[in-house]
Amino acid sequence: MQSGTIRLDIHGMTCTQAQAAIDAALRRAGGSVYRLEVVHGYHGGTQLREMVRRVYARHPRVKRLEIGLNQGATELVLREYV
Repeated sequence: MQSGTIRLDIHGMTCTQAQAAIDAALRRAGGSVYRLEVVHGYHGGTQLREMVRRVYARHPRVKRLEIGLNQGATELVLREYV
């Protein structure tokens, strides 16, 4: 059983591979998962970061995106932690 936050590293993937991996993680995320942290990096370019932020900002399972001080990761908030 998973709880809390799932961390998914998509370094080295193409955008298509990364999107498939994120979609699979979203399907597997149970009710106890409230965040999916997607580690895309930023030193090697911004293609993955931009895809994650563009596609998943509109995804039906994602309430909102959170971008903190770490520019190499984007958190997909699936539900509020109470």
